[in-house]
Amino acid sequence: MSVNYIRRTLLGAIAIAPLSGLIACGYRMRGMVDLPFKVIAITGNPSPPLRNDLQAAILTGTDVKVAINPKDADLILDISNEINGREILAYSSNGQISAYRLTIRVTFRAYDLAGADIIPDSEIYITRDMDFSNTTVLATDVQQAQFLTLMRKDLAVQILRRISAASKNPQARSF
Repeated sequence: MSVNYIRRTLLGAIAIAPLSGLIACGYRMRGMVDLPFKVIAITGNPSPPLRNDLQAAILTGTDVKVAINPKDADLILDISNEINGREILAYSSNGQISAYRLTIRVTFRAYDLAGADIIPDSEIYITRDMDFSNTTVLATDVQQAQFLTLMRKDLAVQILRRISAASKNPQARSF
């Protein structure tokens, strides 16, 4: 064996050792959610981007599959309302808008095939503050779209975490 081979092997082992320690202690990457269900159906009126983000969060962050037909699912996630908003947060000294607050508010319910509520009608929302400049309007529009995309992804994971918490603790199902 060459010295370089031994050196690479030793460096690889040193790099992997902390990761194996994290795995041994039960560490999971953000986004991983334990759900006691095998198949989830998404119903209601989510926007196409929210539906895609929910499906992506379910498929990448859990061991659960997404059903097209609610009859094939163990859990039905019903998105009854989704509202995106933008309000003025601050003005500059010359009276021009200098910051916005972006909000997404989602009303949802999760129940099993028998109709028993896992999570009764609940609302979850997220806000982000965004600086604004009249000189960079196009860049600000792109930044706003990026913020909304990240906010929806975060909301999808938060909804799954609420379902996980409610299914593990049936006494505390009202949020």
